[in-house]
Parts: sequence; structure tokens; C-alpha cells
Amino acid sequence: MATEDGRHRGIHIGGVHGAFAIGDHNTVTHNENATGRPGADPAHEELLAAVRQLRQDLARVIETPQVTLLSAELGDAQEEIETTGRTAPGRLDRLRAALSDAGTVTGMLASGAAVGQAVAALLGG
Repeated sequence: MATEDGRHRGIHIGGVHGAFAIGDHNTVTHNENATGRPGADPAHEELLAAVRQLRQDLARVIETPQVTLLSAELGDAQEEIETTGRTAPGRLDRLRAALSDAGTVTGMLASGAAVGQAVAALLGG
């Protein structure tokens, strides 16, 4: 491609996120989902949002062994959902037990109730 002054300049691409094609008759398919996580379903997305909120809220409460355990379970659940889009078998049961053990703290937090409801929904009741 010649510019007005007659010099030829190529194409410069500074950075790309997603998919692109250059040239005639190309087809581009880009399948990355909106979250960037594989297989993230709405129920796990809801749980992830609630887990993040509860983790923030727990950072402002007095640390007890039950809160420490719950914080660890929440962190593991968050990492797992962010990585795989879901929770492995047993994770929800451990999270439910940790919520129950820290009930005196989580019972006062709306975020604790939200995590409990999301876990119950995924466990079927």
C-alpha cells in the first residue's frame, strides 16, 4: 500500500485480544465465553459472586478458628470456579459445613446467607 508520499508501509498491529483475520476469504471463529472460564453456568456464577462478597465481609470480622476455616473453604471454592467454571464433588458439602460452623458470624452477614442459598441451590435443596 503506497502512502501519499509514495512510500510503501505495511500493516502494523499493536495488540489483539480475541480473534482476527487478514486477507480475502478468511473465516474467524472465537469461542471464548464472556467470563473466560470454561463451562461457567449461572448457578456457579451466582455462587462465585456471593463467595467473593462473603470473603470481603469476613476480612472485617474477628478471626476465630471457624472463620479461618470458612475463609479457606471460600478461597478454594473461588479459585476452583474461576479456573474450571464449577465446583468439584464434595466442595459444596465442605463449604456448607464451614458455613454452619461459622454460623454465629455468617448469620449476621447478608453475604453469608447468599452463599448458603447458592450452595443449597447447587446441592438441590
